[in-house]
Amino acid sequence: MTDHYNPLNKTINLSEPVYGSYSVAAAAVAAHETGHAIQHATEYAPLKMRSALVPIVSSTSKWVMWVILLGIIMVQTFPMLLWFGIAMFALSTLFSFITLPVEKDATNRALRWLSSAGITDSSNHNQAVDALRWAGYTYVVAAVGSLATLLYYIMIAMNRR
Repeated sequence: MTDHYNPLNKTINLSEPVYGSYSVAAAAVAAHETGHAIQHATEYAPLKMRSALVPIVSSTSKWVMWVILLGIIMVQTFPMLLWFGIAMFALSTLFSFITLPVEKDATNRALRWLSSAGITDSSNHNQAVDALRWAGYTYVVAAVGSLATLLYYIMIAMNRR
């Protein structure tokens, strides 16, 4: 993770290309991360939910694929193991979907600030919008991909009975 807000030590961490640039895209990324800091300071509910899931998802993500694989292998003798693995994976899918409003809100905060502070104007504001929109699409793709994988695992479990 390069550009991010760290809620544990309340720091905004920027990569060298963002920190050392005067481009509109770099300003947009920095403003977006500042949006996360503001979310944290104002106790934005979706961020609080996502933050609560971080330790759970971090620990389950280390084991989920092994549990699912073992569950598939042992489905005839211990079918609940596969369902346990699916439940573990469902937590990461939930995390992906909770991330969407968090990222959208940080982007909206960033774009409003860039405009109101005069960082962007009518001639270059769309560059900031594009930079943050494309970054946001990565979260949408991740959430949809996670949901598709979750449904695939559920279909495997349903067809193994």
